[in-house]
Amino acid sequence: MSQYDIYGIGAALVDTEIEVNETQLSNLQIEKGVMTLVDEARQAELIAQLADNLVASKRASGGSAANSIIAASYFGAKTFYSCRVAADDNGDFYLRDLADAGVSYHNNNGSRSGITGKCLVMITADAERTMNTFLGISEYLSVEDIDSEALANSQYAYIEGYLVTSATGKPAAIELRQQAKSHGVKTALSLSDPAIVNFFRDGLVEMVGDGVDIIFCNEAEALTFTQTNSFEDACSELKKYCRSFAITRGAKGAHLFDGNNSFDVASPEVKAIDTNGAGDMFAGAFLFGLSRGDSFQTCAELATRAAAQVVTQFGPRLRAEQHAKLLG
Repeated sequence: MSQYDIYGIGAALVDTEIEVNETQLSNLQIEKGVMTLVDEARQAELIAQLADNLVASKRASGGSAANSIIAASYFGAKTFYSCRVAADDNGDFYLRDLADAGVSYHNNNGSRSGITGKCLVMITADAERTMNTFLGISEYLSVEDIDSEALANSQYAYIEGYLVTSATGKPAAIELRQQAKSHGVKTALSLSDPAIVNFFRDGLVEMVGDGVDIIFCNEAEALTFTQTNSFEDACSELKKYCRSFAITRGAKGAHLFDGNNSFDVASPEVKAIDTNGAGDMFAGAFLFGLSRGDSFQTCAELATRAAAQVVTQFGPRLRAEQHAKLLG
């Protein structure tokens, strides 16, 4: 029996989430609805400009794959997360948050000097999330941060597509996939963000290599990655890169291919106030379901319920007790 159900790798970012309006985004020349990498000076400038909006903000550990791994852990999966934080206050906060969620991590994490990554998450009235990210020490996540023993003793390895932007992160993702395959560990990859797919598609193709077991993406990412103009064509092309996939479609639910059959799962009707973390929650809930042997249909139903729940509140995560209720 595997020691871990899911092993994840990705950025470690401390999130500050705030509400903004469209005019503020426009005035600050921020591209809406995507993740943009910025340096620390630009992030500090934005925080200064939006100081009046920070009143209700709160600090939370984040990073796309981290959100998924933490969700899976709260559902009941045994999880491990490879990331890199610095020996600073945010790094200490981040590792405490992982531990509190029951997530294991490399025992020397948090020992290096530097600055822990930070993400400014801006939410507009239409519930859209816009992110400006300073990666900090996360930019240097590398093969050194892989715990090969933990990986070999896992059921699934989950790779965050955002790693494609890092000169050391991309090789780490590729190494993780190769190690996982050699140990018979199933592999899953998220495409992360439409802008990432647009600018780094070739790198993502490298990360996929000779194929992964599951790709998680949304409709825009699927179209851009497969370089197609219709949803049907995207679904057909995506099969060249993976044995199965899950495409989230917002309020329309999700479209799944389990390796043999394609089907749709509807999403519960909810009032969305913050879409930050919806895709991460979907992937985390889905992987949890797979790790306990559920069918694709059952996994997708749980994942859509969980994603629908997370968009009804601020922040990319649910409280621990909310996961139990979703399991019924």
